[in-house]
Order: sequence, then C-alpha cells, then structure tokens
Amino acid sequence: MSGPLDGVTVVDFTQVYAGPCCTQMLGDFGADVIKIERPGTGDLSRTSFPDPAGLDNPVFWSINRNKRSVSIDIRTDEGRQTVLDLVARADVVTSNFRAGVMDRIGFGHEALRAVNPAIIWASATGFGTTGPYAHKGGQDILTQAYTGVMWRRASDETPVSIYPTSLCDYTTGMHMVQGILLALLHRERTGEGQKVEIAMYDSVLHMQMQEAATRMNRGAEINWAAMPLTGAFETTDGAVVVVGAFKENPLRDLCTALEIDEDLSLRAEFATTEEQQKHRPELRRRFAERFAGNTTAYWMKRLEAQDLLCAPVRTMEEALRDEQTLVNGMIVEMEHRTEGTVRVLGNPVHLSATPAEVRRVPPGLGEHGAEVLEEIGYDEDRVRGLRERRVLR
Repeated sequence: MSGPLDGVTVVDFTQVYAGPCCTQMLGDFGADVIKIERPGTGDLSRTSFPDPAGLDNPVFWSINRNKRSVSIDIRTDEGRQTVLDLVARADVVTSNFRAGVMDRIGFGHEALRAVNPAIIWASATGFGTTGPYAHKGGQDILTQAYTGVMWRRASDETPVSIYPTSLCDYTTGMHMVQGILLALLHRERTGEGQKVEIAMYDSVLHMQMQEAATRMNRGAEINWAAMPLTGAFETTDGAVVVVGAFKENPLRDLCTALEIDEDLSLRAEFATTEEQQKHRPELRRRFAERFAGNTTAYWMKRLEAQDLLCAPVRTMEEALRDEQTLVNGMIVEMEHRTEGTVRVLGNPVHLSATPAEVRRVPPGLGEHGAEVLEEIGYDEDRVRGLRERRVLR
C-alpha cells in the first residue's frame, strides 16, 4: 500500500528521542528515512540503558522502525561528501543537536541549500538558536524544570519531582512532524524549500497555553491537579482517580457515589468552588476514608452510576494488556533479525485510506550503507573503497 509520504526521502541525523520519534512518524507513513549514525556506537538511544542485546535493544526499536542505517565517519572529507551526495537527492534533512552543531560539521541550512535549493532543513534544539540558553543542551528533564512544568503540582506540600515519561521530547518530536509536513505542503505549491526550527522549550511552554494565558492576563492559576474535587485515592486493591468537574453539582454526586450520609454541598464551607478549594484538605480526607474501605471495581461502578469522570490507576503492564489498547491497534509485532517476534507500540494516527505501516524493522548499525549509496549511483568499487578506508562502516 502506498503511504502519503511515499517518494519523500529524509536524511536523518537525529538521535535519542525527540528527533527519532519524529522521523519514525514520517517513516510509518511512507517516507524513506536514511539514518546517519556515528561509527561504532550509533544513535545514543542504542546505549541509553544497558541491555543484553547491546546496540540493538528495545529502547532503540521503539523509535527507529521504517528507517535505514548508514554509518559514516563525517570527520573525513569523503564522509562529508557522501552525506552531501545523499542530501542532493533528498527532500528533508533532520537533526536535533545543540544550536550551531550542524553548521560546525558542515551541514547547516545554507551549506545544504547550496547543494539542494529545495531542501527542507528541520532542526530541533533545546532552547532555540539565539538567546541566553541557546548554548545549552536540550534534555527532557531540564525542560520540565525551565518551563514551569516541574514546579506546578497538586499542592505546595507535594514535593517537586521529575515526570517519569519523556513528554517534552515527544511533544517536540510531534511539533517537528507538523513543521516538516507544512514545509512539504508549501514546497509542493511553490517549489521552495525552507528551514524548520523547533525548540523543546517552546513546545513545552505551548503545551501550557491555558495556564499561561490565565497567569499573564488574570494573575491566576489553572491547575488541573489542584481542583478541589479531583484526585487519586487508594482503594483496598489499587487506586482510583476521579475528576469532580463538568457537572452541575459534582460534590453532591460524589457524596452519593461514596456513600457519604449527607450532601456536603449544602454546607456553607463546601457550597462554592472557592470554598471547596479553601477546604480541599478536609474534602480529600473524607474521600480518602471512603475509598480506602472497598475495592477499585466497587468504587468505579458507583462513580460511573453517577456519571462522574473516573478511572482505575493502572500499571504500564495493565495498560498494555487492556482490550482497548488491542482494539486500537496500539501494539504491533515485528520480525526482528535476531530476536524473533518483538512487540512495540503502534502509530496513534489512524488514516482510513493510507494507514501507518511497519515496512522495516529497526536497523542494525550501518546495515544499509552499501544499499543506500548504490541507489544514488556509487558503484561497488567505490563503496568497497569507502569501507576499506573506514569511512563507511
């Protein structure tokens, strides 16, 4: 089946997470993603976490399917020229280094535009290309801290902590996908390539658009975790999260669901949202006592009977086994060359006519070097020479 990005070639310098999740998305929908990797170690995600399989492990698999790997020593003149030959026939070049690195290694926008005027040069950095933090390396946890995400928590008593999933990297990668697709659309109409720049800092500030607008214009705080009738509560066999909002009188319905003898919303100290916020610790104490007395399934049934927004707090294993996960096609299997059948998450973008496909398993380091170079006109002798001189690994 033809994908919507069939015929689009991406020369991909990205590594770790933000960039590779972007280029995997492009590859899932048909783009030919040529992954440029450093000899010997390759993409840093090959070594982020120790694994018995070494460089070819689940962390790498998760964000590098539908790509071909070319391992080139770009410190050599021949290596740099080989990359330029690839770029001359490509549509998109992607990177996620610190600001200025692509220029220093000879692959900045102007240098590549001289080789291919229609190239779309897409770069993700930590903080942008100018300004006081432009020199800093971008990293998910640092971005959580710089943008206020880490500071914003349910209450002042809640310790400052690191969010354990790389939401900043992922958000940045998806914004990078958007930028590339917009640039491809513009080039389709005009023939003009352009520069696409995404900063992780900007992406995560933008994620907080409601909170930021309220803070700047009203001096007030929007905090979904601090809503007076919202919280996670332990049960006898797990935990339940409930969102007491979007209803005429959610406190009354919570009292019914939790078998509290009176309608607390009739009390003056709980009659309004403002009063509920002032007395949130007391409400949470009452709710916690009730939830602690029965099972997750029991309370889910009662909360849902009152049409309250609620969910069991799941482990990752439980979420992956959930029937909804399977129905949505969110687990895909690949036949790995050494591991046999491996499972990874599928693509969350569901297109009816041109769905995402797994066409290639994640590549071994340098697996496709000869294949890719021969496609752009290098003969066997030239490829062999590059290997002998250890330019191509």
